[in-house]
Parts: sequence; structure tokens; C-alpha cells
Amino acid sequence: MSKKYILAIDSGTTSSRAIVFNHAGLPVGSHQLEHEQIFPQAGWVEHDPKEIWTRTLQVVEGALVAAHVTKSAIAAIGITNQRETTVVWNKTTGDPVYNAIVWQDTRTEKICQELAAGDQDRYRSRVGLPLTSYFAGPKVKWILDNVPDARAQAEAGDLLMGTIDSWLVWNLTGGVQGGLHLTDVTNASRTLLMNLKTLDWDLEIAADMSIPPSMLPQIVSSSRVLAPAHAPVVSGVPIAGILGDQQAATFGQACFEVGMAKNTYGTGCFMLMNTGTEPVFSKNGLLTTLCYQIGDQPAVYALEGSIAVTGSLIQWLRDNLKIISSSAEAETLALSVPDNGGVYFVPAFSGLFAPYWRGDARGVIAGLTRFCNRGHIARAALEATAFQTREVVEAMEADAGAQLTSLKVDGGMTANQTLMQFQADQLGVPVVVPVVPETTALGASYAAGIAVGYWAGTADVVANWTQAKDWQPMMELDQRERLYRNWKKAVTKTFDWVDDDVTV
Repeated sequence: MSKKYILAIDSGTTSSRAIVFNHAGLPVGSHQLEHEQIFPQAGWVEHDPKEIWTRTLQVVEGALVAAHVTKSAIAAIGITNQRETTVVWNKTTGDPVYNAIVWQDTRTEKICQELAAGDQDRYRSRVGLPLTSYFAGPKVKWILDNVPDARAQAEAGDLLMGTIDSWLVWNLTGGVQGGLHLTDVTNASRTLLMNLKTLDWDLEIAADMSIPPSMLPQIVSSSRVLAPAHAPVVSGVPIAGILGDQQAATFGQACFEVGMAKNTYGTGCFMLMNTGTEPVFSKNGLLTTLCYQIGDQPAVYALEGSIAVTGSLIQWLRDNLKIISSSAEAETLALSVPDNGGVYFVPAFSGLFAPYWRGDARGVIAGLTRFCNRGHIARAALEATAFQTREVVEAMEADAGAQLTSLKVDGGMTANQTLMQFQADQLGVPVVVPVVPETTALGASYAAGIAVGYWAGTADVVANWTQAKDWQPMMELDQRERLYRNWKKAVTKTFDWVDDDVTV
């Protein structure tokens, strides 16, 4: 192929990024810009969709400049995105009717309770998910119920809904001038609206949520040539891959065999295990989700453990408590003390996700004494990520009936040596990071590249994957178990916080 590179657009929770990859799967140029985190009230988290679109164009241009290439050298574009975050927009004006409601947002908890009618798993056999505020469908219902004139516009066929991938594809392919309204199977599986068996919308559930079918995007496979981009900086370059961010990381980590798993450490933590071409329904608080689909091949499924707050806890220490001035400083501060001093930090800012699914939980710092200082709080914040990951691993092992022998990891927090060592200590298995740790964008590029023949198939992905480092467990078993036992005790202190008097 005469084209030399693949462009990945990675639209994350806190920033937009574009990376140009070569055939070896190595980045040759990138650009990244943060976007605003909007908190209208406690429990609400929003983004400005127009800002995300503007940042996308800016980072794409910046990545091409950094790579010293133009669009003529790009074989295809792959898109990956923060999942569940939901946009509703007018297809005639191109304007969102409301800010994007972010996956962390808890305002739809009451809607979910009403839909559940006492059974949080009412739809699980069809969609693989519990009824919680995490997912996209109830967010659409909230917008239609609460934004003036939104429901009337929706029923008139004027509104579209989608996760961030749909918003970007629609804009990239022309917007109001004929933009395509698409999403891939992985993002669709995060809405509470897609049937896992048919890979199509469940119109009965959509009706339960009062969502007109005309709003829903077409569901396509994760790796397929969709359409050429119209945006000037990449006009004519085919969009050929879409994957939700955690599925993209799983793809980028070459987890193509049943039982392979990875954990991504970002704003939250997300562990996925490939379960093959049949969905496995969890009995231990995990999600059943789509892993990927290449062209017309059978879809591949995964079990997922989703943790809401990990990297964003470090940002909270920086921005809210102001006990650090940069995220990197968290490790330095944590190393100023020999251990956690008996402090445990359970960051249930948006309730507890896997394996508890407790929307009534809120964050707790437990075990404080006059001895404790900010170093102990910083260490407890780092350790919280490892403890939460261990809880998910134990649930995954119970569902899969097998023991994890090592864990592939990726994401920004893998740069934290202290956390990675503590993670290996808590799991009792090696923790392995690849040469390219930002595998989310890499996975999207692989999906797009396979679709256009830039890579022959998944065997090329496996061949490109290379280990950079691993961390071996070093902690004594009794210490490991004592720390974890106290963590589990701290978790119970977060339960039942939200009631009729405390509703955020």
C-alpha cells in the first residue's frame, strides 16, 4: 500500500488526542488538548460537544504537523471514544440540545430505579447490563424529559442521539450536509438499548425509555470502511474503524484469544476479558459487552469490570484538595511515607461500579488518626486503584472459572511505578506493560488499518505487540491480605449514603 500511516482519533473523558501510527504500530506524531469538565451540581458531569468537535479538528491537524505528513499519507482513520457519554443534537441545525451527559454522571439514578421496578437486572439477559446511571439510554430519556421542546423535536424526527463516536462521525462526514449517523457494536452495547444476540436495537426497551427509534444511529462493525471524511484537514481519507475506548485498548493489547485480559488505567479503570463469540453472563457483578467485530466476521464478546474513579481521583487531589500541583507529584507524595498509615480512600464519587453497582454509595476516607498526613492520603488514593482492580479480578476469575496468570496493563497511570508494584503485590501475579502504553488509540488504528488492508489481520497486531516492562509481586501474603481485608471494611462504609434526604 502506498499510504504510509494510520490516523487515530482518541476522544477521551478529559482530553482529545490524535496519533499517527506507522506499520510497526509505533506513534510518529501526536497532539493532545484538554476539554472542560462541567459540574452544574453535585453528581452531574457534562461536556460541551461543540468544544469536543473543535478540539478534535485541532488535535488532528496538530498530529499531522508533528508527524510531518499530510492527509495524502494517511490510509485510514480510526476513532475511539469515551463510552456511554451521550449527545442529543438537532440534525438540521447541527446544534446539541443540551451538553453531553458524561458516563460518570449520576442524575439518572431515579430514572433507572423507576425502570427497574425493583429488578436492576430487568434487561440484563438481553443487553448484558444492569440498570444504572452509567449507561447512555437513561441519559437520553433525561434530556427528552427535562430540556424544553426536546421531546417534541424528537417525536418530529428532528433529533439524533449517540455516544461521542456518533457525534464525531456525523460531523466528520458532513454534519448537516448529509453526515452519517453511525455507531459500532461496542459503543451500542453500552447504551442499554442493543440486543447482544441480534446486534440491533431493542425497540421494546427504547419504548420503555420513551426514545423514538428515529433518534438511534445505524449499528456497524468495528472494522469496516464507512465513508470518506469531509473535514478539510483529512478530506477524502476513509473512516474505517470505531471502537469504544476500552475495547480499543483490548484490541491494541492483542487480546484475541479467549481468556486474555487487559486493564486500562485512565480516568477510571476498565478490565476486559475476551470470552469468544458467545456472550457470558456474569454472576459476580461484571458486565457482558461486545469486545469487537471485524467486518462480517462473528462478533467477539467480553466480560468487563468497570471502576468509575481511579486517575480522576488523582486529579481530585490536585484540583479540589490542592495537595499536589501535578498528577506526577502524587507518587512523590505517596513515597514520603512508608505505608498508608491505616488510611483507606474509597472514591465512590459516582457510586460504586463493578462488582457492587451501588448508586447509593459515596466516597469515604477511613482510618484517619492524628498521625496521618497528606502523604498517607496520597498513598491511599493510589492504593485504591489497585484494591478496586483486585475486586474486579476476583469477580472475573469466578465468572471465567480460571485464575489470572498475568495482567496486561495500559493507560497513563502505568507510568506510576509505585502503583504498578502495589498492583502486582495485591494480585499476586506479574503486571505487564507494552512498549506503546496508550493502546486505546493504537487499537482504533489497528481496526481501521485492517479494514483497508494496511494490516493483513489480527496476526499483524500480535506480531507488533512487545513487552516493555513487568512488575513481579513482592509483598508477603499476610500483609497483602491484611491490607485487602481493611479495604473491604472501608468499602462497606460507603453504602446507603444516598437516601430521601441526600439525593446527589
